[in-house]
Parts: sequence; structure tokens; C-alpha cells
Amino acid sequence: MVTHKVENLGAAHSVAALIVNWNCWEHLFNCIAALEKQIIPFRNIVVIDNASEIGADAIIDDLAVQVDFIQLPTNQGFASGNNVALKHLDDCDFVALVNPDAYLAPDWLQQMLAATERHPDAASFASCLVVADKRDTWDGLGDVYHMSGQVWRDAHGQLRSSRPAEEREIFSPCAAAALYRTETLLQVGLFDEDFFCYVEDVDLGFRFRLAGYHCMLVPDAVALHVGSATTGGKRSDFAVYHGHRNLLWAFVKNMPGYLFWLLLPLHLAMNLMAIVVFALRGQGRLVLRAKWDAIKGVPMMWRKRREIQAARVASIKDIWHALDKRILPLR
Repeated sequence: MVTHKVENLGAAHSVAALIVNWNCWEHLFNCIAALEKQIIPFRNIVVIDNASEIGADAIIDDLAVQVDFIQLPTNQGFASGNNVALKHLDDCDFVALVNPDAYLAPDWLQQMLAATERHPDAASFASCLVVADKRDTWDGLGDVYHMSGQVWRDAHGQLRSSRPAEEREIFSPCAAAALYRTETLLQVGLFDEDFFCYVEDVDLGFRFRLAGYHCMLVPDAVALHVGSATTGGKRSDFAVYHGHRNLLWAFVKNMPGYLFWLLLPLHLAMNLMAIVVFALRGQGRLVLRAKWDAIKGVPMMWRKRREIQAARVASIKDIWHALDKRILPLR
């Protein structure tokens, strides 16, 4: 790992931290405590609460740091929750998206801002996620998009000693702890609220790439991540349904030009294989429902595709280069 020299960049940039919460109060306290300890402070911290079952008034009063708290009347999901705040943060240079179960190292923002200076042409920056209760293990080094349309967090479950993090371009950041240029976020169009949650950050990252922007992994910016703290884990019915529905939508919307038709058979094969795998796990009906609902939503996504592809700046070659092209989408 190469350690980069950093300077105090807080005076040069205004950064807001944005957290979307849903029944995750215990983790939220720890998350905000980590934000408070940043070497370079955030200009403001915004918490969007998706109508949690427990009232927030007394809980927020116990926080040691000033927080702008917005409680939504219904659970609008991760995508919509972020958008509510992002539309009001256009006066910030950068927005850090932080999950309530992600705990940033004290120099996280300092390292991220230093990376923005080194890479002025990058629009998003991914941090290195470490498994919170197993700190020798990576939770992820950014997101990978396979040519089949499968997605995963790079290095997930691998020992940190066997896979050192390096500063490099990646497909997109995991929004559990990521930094975005606000101007680009507003230009590209924020999160797709129809996704509700899961894969919405990859969908956004794909649209960044189509618009001609790229993402850098920042090896010295580290965050501990519990992962799926409120949704029952990555194999819960909730996570499996939304993840597998949204995989199809992300492919339909974003895969450009002839790559869409060239890779469509592989994408369909991946979806069929997913049905088989989850059937063996006892979730076959659930995945079938996810895929059927995804198919019913294709006309809506195709309309979005037309607008996205009409504004595309990146070449087909650029997108092809960014895809993972291993024969099997191994994690």
C-alpha cells in the first residue's frame, strides 16, 4: 500500500455527510461518533430517517454533535431517502454517503479529499470497507460489474494481508461509505427511486461512467462496515428480492449500444442460473417473483434507457474496458 501525503483541505472544500437510517439507532450512534472524530470536520451531518418504528426525538437529543434530522412519514428506501437530502445540498462541493452501520476512520475525509486533489477528473471515490467484527478481512474494495450484469464487492471476504489495497480506478463505489462530487451527482440524476434499495449505487455508478466520469479507490480511506444491519443479511428475503429485481433493471437501463444485444444472452443465462441456485437454497419462488416483477418493469426502464443512452458521452470501448470479463463472475 502506498501512503500519500495529505494536507488539511477542510478550508478548501465543503463536505456534507448524509446518512439514511431505518431502525438502526445503535449503529447510528457509533456512526455519528466516528463522523465527529474526523480530522477534517464535515460542514454538516444530515440524517434521513425512513419512518423508524421508534420515535427519534429523545434519541437525537442524546447525540453529542449537531445533526440536521429529517424524519420521513413513510419508509421510502435508501434511494429516495438519499435524494431527499441531496436535492438540498447543492451548495456543498462534495457529499459523503455513509450507512449507519459504517464507521469511518478519523482520517477518512482527509484521505478522500486528498484523493480528489490527485484525481480532479474523477467524480466519485470509494473507500476500503473492513468487516467490523473481523478486522483482518475486507468487506469490499469498491463494486465490480461483470459483463453478465452480475455485481459484487471486490475482495469481499478476503484477508487484508493477502489482498493489499491500491489506489486504482474501479467500476463504482459502494455507497456504504463513498464520496461524490455534488455537481456531478446533480447532473447525472441522483439515485433511481424505483430501485428502493440494493444495486442503486451500482446503477448510479454505471450512469457516471456513461456520462464520461470514473471512480477511484482510495486505499488509505478505511471504514468498518457491519453490513445489512437492518435488512436481515445479504441472503434475507428482502435483500434477495430487491437485489435480483434490480440487477435486471440496471442492465436494461445502462448497458450501451450493441453491448446490450451482445451480452443479453449472457445476462439471461445469469438470471436463469440465479433461479436455480436460489431454488436449491429454498428461495426459488422468491427469486422467480423478483425476476417477474423486473420483467414487468422493463417498459419503464426502457424509457429511462432512451434518455440515459441519448446523453451518453463514454464510448462503447470505454464501457467494455470497465466491465469485468472473466468467464465466470467469481467473487
